[in-house]
Amino acid sequence: MCVKALLTYKAPMTDFPQGFAHYPLYFTPAEQEGLIKAVKEGIAQAPFYQPTMPRTGAPLSVVMSNFGSLGWVTDKGRGYRYEPAHPKTGAPWPALPEILGALWDKLTQYPARPEACLINWYRQAGDGGKGAKMGLHVDNDENELRAPVVSVSLGDPAMFRIGGPKRGGPTAGLKLFSGDVVVLAGEARLCHHGVSKVYYGESALVPKGGRINLTMRRVNTIGTPA
Repeated sequence: MCVKALLTYKAPMTDFPQGFAHYPLYFTPAEQEGLIKAVKEGIAQAPFYQPTMPRTGAPLSVVMSNFGSLGWVTDKGRGYRYEPAHPKTGAPWPALPEILGALWDKLTQYPARPEACLINWYRQAGDGGKGAKMGLHVDNDENELRAPVVSVSLGDPAMFRIGGPKRGGPTAGLKLFSGDVVVLAGEARLCHHGVSKVYYGESALVPKGGRINLTMRRVNTIGTPA
């Protein structure tokens, strides 16, 4: 290894941050089918749309929708935020499926349910996508940062990476499979994380292929109107 490479190399993390939890194959195949059915019903009311980055207007590589009273959206003009209605149709988001609400209750013990559940579809390149990924980021657009983030993986596996609170440090990787659940609480709640690769074609669960990720977040503190 050359001197320059030695100077820039960052050793990978050997441990996950405090508050990170992984529940492999939490949902049975039948339950996963039920979740995909719920997604199909949800996007019939709130279709997938292409979000864009603040300032640049560059499209995200995922397409998305939401469950819940609030949905996370982003566009060039107004940036990252939560809205009570679909940005294209103006209609309210579909309600959070009870199976996801029950998951939140069981794994978080937080005294109120999430207002938002992002539905991200990582499409494969042959279906309008470019081999979708999700860059390292922190979920900090919420007013209530004490509540955990709960994420469900469906369909093709993905390489999930998580680092620390500062951008650019070492990361730890974990291959997530369909039915896996991840919880970010405690220190992990404000750590950078993302998806560096999707292993397309390894699951037939998603009708058009790829990966569906469902991410539940509590937006407001208890007692604050949505």
